[in-house]
Amino acid sequence: MQFHHHGYVSGDPRVSAPAGTGIDRPADLPDEIDVLIVGSGPAGMLLAAQLAQFPDVSTRLIEKRDGRLVLGQADGIQPRSVETFQAFGFAERIVAEAYNIGWMNFWGPDPENPRRIVRRSRTADYAYDISEYPHLIVNQARVLDYFAEAAAHGPGRIVPDYGVEFVGLTVRDRGEYPVEVRLRHTAGERAGQERTVHARYVVGCDGARSGVREAIGRTHLGGSSAHAWGVMDVLVDTDFPDWRIKCAINSEAGNILHIPREGGYLSRMYIDLGEVADDDNHQVRQTPIDEIIRRANEILQPYTIDVKSVAWHSVYEVGHRITDKFDDVPEGLDRSPRVFLTGDACHTHSAKAGQGMNVSMQDGFNLGWKLGSVLAGLSPESLLATYSAERQPVAQQLIDFDKEWSSLMARKPEEISDPESLATYYLATAEFPSGFMTQYGPSAIIADGARQELASGFPLGKRFKSSPVSLVADGNVVHLGHHAKADGRWRIYAFADAEGLSASSALATWAAWMDSEESPVARFTPAGADADAVFDVKVIYQQGYEAIDATAVPAVFRPRTGALGLPDWEKVFAAGINRWNPSDIFAERGLSRDGVVVVVRPDQYVAHVLPLTATAELEAFFEGILLPQRATVEA
Repeated sequence: MQFHHHGYVSGDPRVSAPAGTGIDRPADLPDEIDVLIVGSGPAGMLLAAQLAQFPDVSTRLIEKRDGRLVLGQADGIQPRSVETFQAFGFAERIVAEAYNIGWMNFWGPDPENPRRIVRRSRTADYAYDISEYPHLIVNQARVLDYFAEAAAHGPGRIVPDYGVEFVGLTVRDRGEYPVEVRLRHTAGERAGQERTVHARYVVGCDGARSGVREAIGRTHLGGSSAHAWGVMDVLVDTDFPDWRIKCAINSEAGNILHIPREGGYLSRMYIDLGEVADDDNHQVRQTPIDEIIRRANEILQPYTIDVKSVAWHSVYEVGHRITDKFDDVPEGLDRSPRVFLTGDACHTHSAKAGQGMNVSMQDGFNLGWKLGSVLAGLSPESLLATYSAERQPVAQQLIDFDKEWSSLMARKPEEISDPESLATYYLATAEFPSGFMTQYGPSAIIADGARQELASGFPLGKRFKSSPVSLVADGNVVHLGHHAKADGRWRIYAFADAEGLSASSALATWAAWMDSEESPVARFTPAGADADAVFDVKVIYQQGYEAIDATAVPAVFRPRTGALGLPDWEKVFAAGINRWNPSDIFAERGLSRDGVVVVVRPDQYVAHVLPLTATAELEAFFEGILLPQRATVEA
């Protein structure tokens, strides 16, 4: 965490901007808003936290509830989400209070007495095999609390406007604020009163029954399977030996997915309620909690649960739906989007794969930096079309995966030819639910793979996978990716050639160009802004940190920022192996020893891989994404 660069800070350093640098936020909703977020779920709250990094952008978030969410339904946190939490500054705190899924056990009928269940296999959870972060369980309400804190502490100082619901909207053909939005107060002295505001953009984060989706004429495609599940968060007395371990349980009486919750006592159980008759007309959703508990005990024989308290319960029929498009641009019409959909408003599925909250948050992350860049005048409006183009295929992949996982979970014992098949599938597909299989295709913001061999461990379109390096200034071992905050900036990592410390090296030549008036830094950084306001340029040398003089590195890696113009000491890293860092990022990520430049988007996805000599290609890439802030200096 870096602070004091604007002057001495005595208070909470997580409040990212000193007094007076954020926008003057009116208490009531203004008549004109740059971005109106509808709904305070995971996508909406992350979006607010991201847009809070753009203090000149007027962003408001409305929520029809009269206050914060008290009890959330989602609880599974995949490693990719924890990476995201780190970028927003709260990964360590939420890990401390969450339940860490270390193991997954699989139970099935005892071959000697099929009416009883026995533990068939035990497998370590996949998280630490593919990430430095764990697979967690924590109440969705706490996730929203942390994002709310990040939004309130950001320079934009965004806090939700509770007690305001969305009524409808109309997108006009012209005007600076073309989206006319009708709202209604649901709480307080003004309950029932309606008003109209105008916005540049509206984002529907308002759930599966999205009013925003209906208002723009988008359609939720898909349906429900003929299978129902009861779900309950319970405090119990039990003799089941794996009560504090995640379990998939299959018996002659049905199936259970059992997930311990945070706090050491609470657990969530998904209980198989069986096939649903064609003429049921959703009556299964009225199944009482006593019946759900009875079913659970029937499945768990010879073990029992004595439920002492039910924190929450519900019944659902597995549904798989995806919206036909994630923005409001009609097919065949060439205009920029004005209204967007995220999360359950555009994709719904079962809860058992632990994907809903995780994928929704990545919707918000993908869209947030794009809206911020456009509204801050850094990028053209055409950037916004990439949101639906990138996120809709991801949602379809999620639906396909969840259908397979749900069908495997709902099998009857006689349908299982291989008792280890569920465990095998769980491990074989681990990278997808963890969030690491997402790979955006070539576009204006993802280059083609022509130079991929220079950095084989950083696949284009996939998230930037962190690795330990040494911070040259103090020798401490840090994760390189953890120095990338969710602040809307592009990251440019210059991995030095073997002669990088020499004044005649390829790195030195590249760095001199990056520090010139012809570089992207000069062309696309607004006048008067910090030198690293748009591009966070870092260098990683192949040598050990003790061989590098931090004060002698090229100037582009030591920018002077903040009100006092102090040099930044945390952009210079070393890959050399030492007693504290046994890994070499060049070897781990297949990086060329001749040097390579890796460009990473503000949402942590790898956008380009280039040799140090390809300065013209690097400049051309950003010319398609960013708007010049000053003219190129003529030679």
